[in-house]
Amino acid sequence: MSSLNQTPQGERVQIAIFGRRNVGKSSLINALTGQEVSIVSAVKGTTTDPVHKAMELLPLGPIAIIDTPGLDDEGALGALRVRRALDVLNKTDIALLVTEAGIGIGACEQELLALVRARHIPLLVVFNKTDLAPPGEADLKRAFELAGFPIYSVSSLTQEGVEELMLALAKVVPEEAGKFQIVGDLLSPGDIVVLVTPIDKAAPKGRLILPQQQTIRDILEADAIALVTKEFELRETLARLNRKPRLVITDSQVFAKVAADTPRDVPLTSFSILFARYKGDLATLVRGAKAVETLKDGDRILVAEGCTHHRQSDDIGTVKLPRWVRQHSAKSLIFDHISGMKYPQDLSRYALLIHCGACMLNRREMHYRIQQAVAAGVPIVNYGVLIARMQGILARCLEPFHLTEME
Repeated sequence: MSSLNQTPQGERVQIAIFGRRNVGKSSLINALTGQEVSIVSAVKGTTTDPVHKAMELLPLGPIAIIDTPGLDDEGALGALRVRRALDVLNKTDIALLVTEAGIGIGACEQELLALVRARHIPLLVVFNKTDLAPPGEADLKRAFELAGFPIYSVSSLTQEGVEELMLALAKVVPEEAGKFQIVGDLLSPGDIVVLVTPIDKAAPKGRLILPQQQTIRDILEADAIALVTKEFELRETLARLNRKPRLVITDSQVFAKVAADTPRDVPLTSFSILFARYKGDLATLVRGAKAVETLKDGDRILVAEGCTHHRQSDDIGTVKLPRWVRQHSAKSLIFDHISGMKYPQDLSRYALLIHCGACMLNRREMHYRIQQAVAAGVPIVNYGVLIARMQGILARCLEPFHLTEME
């Protein structure tokens, strides 16, 4: 199945499986999915890094299930594995803690429970290996129930209790899942939306980039009309319409030309700004954009992307944005770059954090990244908001959301 027909990773409910080594986390994943998704072994520590698997799981629908290393791993390397496991909580929508008789609630379980509570993540406790009928099951259940977490008995071997657990998972899906819209809440049926999508050497061959795909789908779900054109055909496209479009949405890299060719009485914004609202906190990112005006020589800036991709010679994150920021500020600046799941624990060394549109991250993880920057006192902005600010058109691009640059 091609990526065009799959639910994007960032739109899936993220279910993470935690527990000590050899309690049957991988076996549980295989039982839930009916597939040999995870390697199962009697050897402790088989899972050494978080393993992600996207799938459809009824009655939840599209999910991403994450198998994590054991919370009781040992030694210096084991401590790093545990830290990676706990970092998964930054993106987790639902957590499962797998345990068995004879374990109880130890230090590693207590740490996980505290982190889950702090992040307000729904958690279910799974008592695994019930087919072995070990003593102490009732005591273990009582301990977790007293701690305020529901517990479910499951046998990954016989499938006993698996269906009940799946129904329980469906009931605790966060209410916000599927609640947010990219642009549909701004539209009425029959509205025309013009999308400006440059086709250059950086564009993926044979398809549109993910934010463009998702925005088109959202427009169609709102019973509006999506009209796609390139930046050089925009003026003619608008001239041929028999009524004004409700909105023009552009790729941020051609903001200047699109702003010049779009009449002032037609609302304008970008895919990246829409995703700043959809995945993150638009008002916070708008405030962060002001930092570009106060940069000093020697300031260090972090450019963060939520995915890894093949970089072209004029890549937006590593080449264009640093060049534009240096030109705008007229300062000598230092740029660091990260991509994928990497995100620094300490952001205090940075004067500004510039983030991508986060189309590959889920809303929870993007909010975590924003909160970490705010807590560190570091202004954070995303690509589209920053580009619009530097080109002097941010105020115009915020009008569809009734925001101003001062917020």
